Order: sequence, then structure tokens, then C-alpha cells
Amino acid sequence: MNRARKTADGVGRRLPADDSRFDALYKELMGRLPHDREQTDEQIMHTIDDLLTGNAVYLPLSERTRVRRELFNSVRRLDILQELLDDDTVTEIMINGTEGIFTERDGTITKWHKRFEDKEKLENLIQQIVASCNRVVNESSPVADARLPNGSRVNVVMEPVAIRGPVVTIRRFRDEPIRMRDLIGWGSISPEAAQFLQVLVRAGYNMFISGGTGSGKTTFLNALSEYIPREERIITIEDNAELNLQGLENLVSLEARKAGQEGTEEISIRDLIRTSLRMRPDRIIVGEVRGKEMIDLITANSTGHDGSLSTGHGNNPRDMLARMEIMFCMGDMDLPLNAIRRQIAAGLDIMIHLGRLRDRTRRVLEILEIDGYDYETGEIRVHTLFKFREESEDANGRIKGALVRQGDLTHTDKLAMAGLPVP
Repeated sequence: MNRARKTADGVGRRLPADDSRFDALYKELMGRLPHDREQTDEQIMHTIDDLLTGNAVYLPLSERTRVRRELFNSVRRLDILQELLDDDTVTEIMINGTEGIFTERDGTITKWHKRFEDKEKLENLIQQIVASCNRVVNESSPVADARLPNGSRVNVVMEPVAIRGPVVTIRRFRDEPIRMRDLIGWGSISPEAAQFLQVLVRAGYNMFISGGTGSGKTTFLNALSEYIPREERIITIEDNAELNLQGLENLVSLEARKAGQEGTEEISIRDLIRTSLRMRPDRIIVGEVRGKEMIDLITANSTGHDGSLSTGHGNNPRDMLARMEIMFCMGDMDLPLNAIRRQIAAGLDIMIHLGRLRDRTRRVLEILEIDGYDYETGEIRVHTLFKFREESEDANGRIKGALVRQGDLTHTDKLAMAGLPVP
């Protein structure tokens, strides 16, 4: 940080580039702030202004403004990270201890010019983040998931698991939610496929969104939710709240809880799915399915709670179906494989697979229909409705292609019940 000190002839000279002077200002500020009562943002800013006005260091206006902002961020917000969190172009922030901070913009990862100078400051920031959403992270429980007030997802790994210092990964979501029209404009999905899904969501088809890490599953689920009829009652269930559904008045959001050191009992996604059935839901939306809660989701889908939306990690839709079978086996139910497959085929209607292409763009790669269980082969029958076809690559390396219609919807009974035409 550039700073200047006024000399005898009135000319400001630069202070050394290290942060020792800023640290001194920070310590002095903390000494001035009362510890016995909560301060408003305005009161803290007033104290900072008094500090800078009375300090012997001369700062040009631009540097004074920056120091003022960074002092406030150090006290009230997230220190040096606040600059990145306020930057709409940043989608991911990766902190590798005190060694460096990396950011992702438009699919490209670069090293940031700032970093945490000492481990203590980073650890204090981590405790501030996890405490704000009633989570605990320490040596005995070194891994934690949390979220920021703006909805950004935070993953923390501490020592002794993280050998070279605390590791923090922040998935930043846009302040304004991404709508389906945005995805169409970016080429992530075709207008025809979006209109097709709109009709199926309104009719209450059970949909599952698969894809790899960072493929945009949560973003796509949020965008799909704008097609849900406004009068319906929606229950969302997540391990760590990330969904940002828009325009739904009768919305209940539930979040799982891990067992705490203070004796608080665990409340799992399975527990929340079961209790949500008593909350008169029209639809149940599970943010991400990772384990045996798949049993409860499929059971709910098969017993009159149509229109569910959920996501899961899979390399392609057929791999995702195989993972669903494994998730069933993780539960307490001792069912043969053919029974598990019949349950999955009965509980799901549509699968949507997302992926990142080599140009780092996120696209809908395939939409397929679950046709049911094939008693002859013992497999779940599926057929493709839309599939992405690559056409060319421009001079900048961006892939051109189209989501091409491959087949027609077979099961139209839900459309008929909803009085909607076959898309």
C-alpha cells in the first residue's frame, strides 16, 4: 500500500511499501473502539476518520480513501477479501493459507496480488465467518461449510488436515440471480429447450440436474424455479443453504445441522425431507443429494409430491443413475438392485446434464426422459430429448454449437392432468 509522509518543505514522500504502518493504524483503531458495546457502521467510520485526521502521516486523498475503506473492512467486514467479494466478475476465491489467494474470473484462475500476512489474521477471519452461521471449526473438527450474508458458499479446512495452513474456498454468487433469459443469452441453453422445460416444470415433472463441480447446477436450478406457479407452497432442503429462488411467496427454507460439541443433535437432510412431508408442500426441492437421503427423495416423489427439483454430481446422466443406486445402498434399506432401479424409475421423470466445455463455458449438454424400468434387461430405460452438438470453434477458442432436439416426450400424463399442451 502506497503511503506518504509530509516533509519539512511540505512535499509528501512515499512510505515503505510494507504494511507495518497500516498494522499500526489498525491496532490504534482497535484500541479506540469500545469493547463493551456494539458499534454501528457509522460510529466505526467516524472513529476511523478521527484517527486519520489526527495521525501524523500525510496521505493523498485517493490513498486516504483506500486506507479508510480497508480499515473499515478489517473491523466490520471481511478484511482484504471484501474487495473480491464486491467484484461482480469474481466467481471463486481460493485462499491457500498465507501463501497466496487465487481468483476465478470467466473460468480462468489467476493469483491475486494481495495475501494474508499472518496465519492469526486468517484464522480470526475464519472464526468470524463460521460463527455467523452457527458452525464450529477447530483442530478437533477441522472441516466446515458455511455461507456469507450475501449467500456465497464457504468451505474451510484447518490444521492439522490442512498441512500448510488454513484453506478457504468461497463460491461467490451474483447479487442479482441469473434468470433463464440470461442462460439463453449466453448460449447455455437454447430457447426451444428452455420453453420445453418451462412446460414440464409447470406440469410437475420430477427433475434431476447432474453435472460436475462448477458446472452450474445450483444456478440452473434457481433459473428453473422461476417457472414454478406462484401459488404453490415450496419447501427447500439443503446441507448448506445456497438456493436463491425468486418470486415465491409461500417458500420455506430448511438447512441441515451437524451435531455440535455442546450436545446439539444432528439434523440430517433425511430428517428434513421426512418432516417436510408434514408441512403440506406442493413441491420439495433438495439442493444437492449426496447419500442415503436419495431414498427419502425418491419415496416422496413416488407418493404424490410431484414437481421436485434436485441436483447431484455425475459425469453424465447414466453415471448419475448408477450413483443413485449406490446412494440407495448407503441407506438402511436391504433392497435388491432391481427393486432399487424400479423405485428410481418411478420417482424421476427428467434428467438434465450440465457441463463445462474446454473453452470453460457452461452448457446444457443433454436432457433425457426416464422411460421406466425394463423388466427384460433389468435396466432403467432412458431416451434423449435434447443433446448438445459441437459445430465449430472461433478464433478466440470459443466453441459454437447447438442443443439439438433428438426425440419426443413419451409420458404425457402429467401434462394432460395440468391441462397443458405437449411441448
